[in-house]
Amino acid sequence: MPDSIGRAGLRARITARLPRRRSALKALHWGMVPLLVWFLLVTPDDVLPFGPRAFQAHSILALIFVTMCLIWTADYLRRGLASRPGPKLPSWARRVHQWLHKALIWGLFGVAITGFLLGLTSATVLWAGGFLPIAPALNLKEANHIIGQIHIFEFYLLAAIAAGHALFHVWRHCALRDNALRIMTPKALHRYL
Repeated sequence: MPDSIGRAGLRARITARLPRRRSALKALHWGMVPLLVWFLLVTPDDVLPFGPRAFQAHSILALIFVTMCLIWTADYLRRGLASRPGPKLPSWARRVHQWLHKALIWGLFGVAITGFLLGLTSATVLWAGGFLPIAPALNLKEANHIIGQIHIFEFYLLAAIAAGHALFHVWRHCALRDNALRIMTPKALHRYL
């Protein structure tokens, strides 16, 4: 019994020092936005002409993005959705709200998985950030090509869902006046909303 009290006390001290869930997810959310935009605009083929250091920097950004995707998915699997639909939403919008958030989380996870499968089916070992092997290379050329196409399609579909998500919350904020944008926006920006 004393051991469990000690663990509970330790857990409480650690939890007290960590940011609250909403604050952590807000930071994760806004940290992912510029990376999503970066990967929409810049592909590996775009950075290759700038040399290996540029490609490595791009790869490090991809590793950061994938880590964030996996953290968000793990949080969802452990605790469920952090967001609630809000009382002003009509029933159809409540369903859209839940679908958009779940589609984003599973889409992020899917991008991470297909990235791993790209490494697994590659002819050579791919190194995330230049130091972390993604997977053992099985040299499955045809599978690698197919997975590459899925990965690209999936990423652009994820970006379209993210844009729909943003428009949905702008609509909520403006049409329903339910302050939807203030929930996930840093407090410093609240005066502009």
